[in-house]
Amino acid sequence: MVTEQQRKANSTARLLRGKSCAVLLLFILSTQVPLTASEHNGQVTFGGVPVSGATVTAAQGDMRFVAITDTMGRYAFSDLPYGAWTIEVEMSGFATVKGDTSASTWELKMLPLGEIHAEVAHNEWRGSTPLAIPVAATPNAKTAATPPKASTGAFANLSPEDLNQRAADGLLINGTVNNGATSPFTQPVEHSNMPAVLAQPLYYGGIGIFRGVSSLDARSFSLTGQDTPKPVYSRFTVSFNFGGPLVPKKDNAPTFFIGYQRVQNPSANTTAGRMPTATERSGDFSQSVNAFRQPAQIIDPLTDLPFAGNVISKSRISPQARSLLTLFPLPNSDGRAPYNYQMPIVDVTHQDVLQTRLNESLNTRNQIFGSFDMQSTRGGAPNLFNFLDTTRTVGFNTAINWATHPNRRFSATFRYQFSRLSSRTTPYFANRLNVAGVAGINGSNQDAVNWGPPSLVFSGGTSGLSDAQYSFNRNQTNTFSYSSFWNRGRHNVTFGGDVRRQQSNVLSQLNPRGTFTFTGAATGLDLADFLLGIPGTSSIAFGNADKYFRQTFYDAFITDDWKMNDALTVNAGVRWEYEAPISELYGRLVNLNIAPGFSAVTPVVGNTIVQPDRGGIEPRVSFAWRPISASSLIVRGGYGVYRNTNVYQSIAIQMAQQSPLSKSLSVQNTSSNPLNLANGFITAQEITPNTFAIDPNYRVGYAQSWTLSLQYDLPAAVQMTAVYLGTKGTRLPQESLPNTFPSGALNPAGYIYLTSNGNSIREAGQIQLRRRLRSGFTATAQYTYSKALDDAPLMAGSQVVTASTGGTSIAQNWLDLGAERGPSNFDQRHQLTIQGQYSTGVGVRGGALLGGLMGAAFKEWTITSSLNIGSGLPETPIYFAAVPGTGVTGSLRPDVTGASIYAAPAGLFLNPAAFREPASGQWGNAGRNSLTGPSQFGLNASLGRTFRWGGLNMDLRMDVTNVLNHVTFKSWDTTVNNAQFGLPSSVNAMRSVQPTLRVRF
Repeated sequence: MVTEQQRKANSTARLLRGKSCAVLLLFILSTQVPLTASEHNGQVTFGGVPVSGATVTAAQGDMRFVAITDTMGRYAFSDLPYGAWTIEVEMSGFATVKGDTSASTWELKMLPLGEIHAEVAHNEWRGSTPLAIPVAATPNAKTAATPPKASTGAFANLSPEDLNQRAADGLLINGTVNNGATSPFTQPVEHSNMPAVLAQPLYYGGIGIFRGVSSLDARSFSLTGQDTPKPVYSRFTVSFNFGGPLVPKKDNAPTFFIGYQRVQNPSANTTAGRMPTATERSGDFSQSVNAFRQPAQIIDPLTDLPFAGNVISKSRISPQARSLLTLFPLPNSDGRAPYNYQMPIVDVTHQDVLQTRLNESLNTRNQIFGSFDMQSTRGGAPNLFNFLDTTRTVGFNTAINWATHPNRRFSATFRYQFSRLSSRTTPYFANRLNVAGVAGINGSNQDAVNWGPPSLVFSGGTSGLSDAQYSFNRNQTNTFSYSSFWNRGRHNVTFGGDVRRQQSNVLSQLNPRGTFTFTGAATGLDLADFLLGIPGTSSIAFGNADKYFRQTFYDAFITDDWKMNDALTVNAGVRWEYEAPISELYGRLVNLNIAPGFSAVTPVVGNTIVQPDRGGIEPRVSFAWRPISASSLIVRGGYGVYRNTNVYQSIAIQMAQQSPLSKSLSVQNTSSNPLNLANGFITAQEITPNTFAIDPNYRVGYAQSWTLSLQYDLPAAVQMTAVYLGTKGTRLPQESLPNTFPSGALNPAGYIYLTSNGNSIREAGQIQLRRRLRSGFTATAQYTYSKALDDAPLMAGSQVVTASTGGTSIAQNWLDLGAERGPSNFDQRHQLTIQGQYSTGVGVRGGALLGGLMGAAFKEWTITSSLNIGSGLPETPIYFAAVPGTGVTGSLRPDVTGASIYAAPAGLFLNPAAFREPASGQWGNAGRNSLTGPSQFGLNASLGRTFRWGGLNMDLRMDVTNVLNHVTFKSWDTTVNNAQFGLPSSVNAMRSVQPTLRVRF
């Protein structure tokens, strides 16, 4: 039900949306930088001599951070969010250098003299730093500490931030060196790379501390309206980094960097569910309601007559059900409500990260640099039943690189990288209590690490019982790579390749304790079926726990960055990728040899089952064109083919846990194959025990992507960019259940069949307005309208889903896969993002002339904010029942009645009257992803300042997520025969406040 708190939240949301523009003017941009971050340091040189004033950009997706090298050529990014980052070094007169964070020394290569002269003669802006900016230190990669040298040119009054942004604007094609279609504005030719400045320290470093406590965060939102106690927790992060030359005061001495970070990061939320009431546990359903919120009527499956008084006698209650019921807590709120139980849950993660770098210049033409990183993560995740499962992950990554440039037109880099990662998940009951054995449930795995209860799934809204599966996985990867750069006149050619050998050693079972699903097929009420011990379906998979997967990846590429003339630059190339199908070291993969028409199947055991797909040729081309000379109008476009190189892992896991090498089944309870809780993991002879099969001619999917954009400068330092983007996916995965029909099954298969016949299309239009930094203020507003359709939803990797979330990737009708076409899972039609940033004390009106105590207190504060508003994501209505002839649940859809879906009764967000049980002998006619989930709204902000004392810099920052403490739901419950249908299934995080203090030297 919708509580008064929810109604107030919804009223507040409507008010805020109406006043969002006014709210935005009070908050200013910059994308929030996650506090969980890493350090990256480096040095830029030319001929072994440090280069100051070079622009260094770190990019990951849409995130970009910029730093400028100091007089020793050094730069630092102190708070990069974790992940793969691309580093790009730019300098006027030099070729752009690109790489990743494993490299920390960058050797610039001067452009041919003719191109440098052409640059001056035509006043071209190449996307590199146009003006040498001496900087004391820029470790936070945001603001240069020293203003630029005075100039009389067009950029004389620009701040370092604006220069960096204009430099980014100049990169017409990502990674291009030449930019013919660049800004026409002139800037003076200055080379002040070695200005007279104060001596810089040999060593640099920093210490950072972050402390967050629960008292600063808002209480989690309550779906039940119940006043749940707020948990007490604290977040803590401490980081340290230090770097410099190994040998002080020695020319060309090797340089090093070492960084360490310790993180304690709890995550608190309030989780709601529905638990059996005290009367229901005793078999009394006289006060119970069914999934449609009507008085329940339970039928005795032995007589097909109603139970007297709607009460199951205690003698009929299954001893297995009675034993498992002890794991369910009693309700702590209204027992008849859709949600009658709620508890706070705190997940705690501890992490230690070590990063090291070492660089050695052998001579002016050869350099060796390497890295070693290590990370350890420990976590505990309790669930609604208060089962605490633990995880531990330890990994390291090391790389060594040799860069050589025999002449100024050619360079080459050789790289070897080795990484290893081990992870262990330990369930709550492992080595502690054999729950299934004590309850008398037969047929499950009895290894002590797999002790625990079977998974129980209920269609009517009762919270499913589950616990994690034990696993111990060890992965390691060896990578050899080569890349080169070659300059020839107007052409800059890059080429190279990689070979990667990956091992994945898995020690785990797919479903060792088994799963029972209760749909009310026996009595009309799922919970009554459970008490009688009559599941609707059952599934299990265990056997060869140890699996040794091997896979090799290959790729090669060549790209030509060609400046055709002063107005047009073209970047064209081709990439080839091939990922061999995963093999199992001892040949323990199982597929099915399927006869025509799916009339018969025979298990096939081998090393690799799927045929290789070596046709991964990916052409790519892009251009930047200035159609009108001396105009700010720039036209950009591009086309590329991108291959999905990570499709085999989930497939191999399912193929390695099948009959005849393992015990596997997924079956429905029928008169010919009756199931009960005591002996539920059995299968009839006519049913295939295998649960998964794949087309042996399965092909790897790929996407074609194209884009066209127009960029134009407007008055008042505003830049407008209009973009059209399109993506078409081909050979996408499709899953179906062969030989299944609405009224029954012909030669029931019971297995999921995977093919690569799906496709998708997405088109989007985007308009962006950006105000360049002026007087301390910058802002960006971007609106995107998009539409995405497909008939190949993402694979779920599981044959059973919970009734609360509903839906798998499995097609409802195996004979009509086209009926699965609908909005993609990520199809968010409307999205508006507005970001802003304001720094105090900039400009006369901004208080630049303030002095004394007032000026010291007011200046140099930076306020940032971001607002995101978006429409809801698609959701699929589900009728939770077994697909006839199989043990698969969750892929059926209901019939549409014609009533309005969103004309919901009080207390609900979706109308239950809009759907009904599928017509007898027919598939449901509701479309996949035909519902729209809740809209999204988020407002985040931060306040920060750097305080300087001599050689020390202290960064103080306060980040606030969900500033307005506004309630937004993640999704609706869309299972129509579920008591929670039309209610929110979960809530996004409420307001969180995170202070940070960092000291740098």
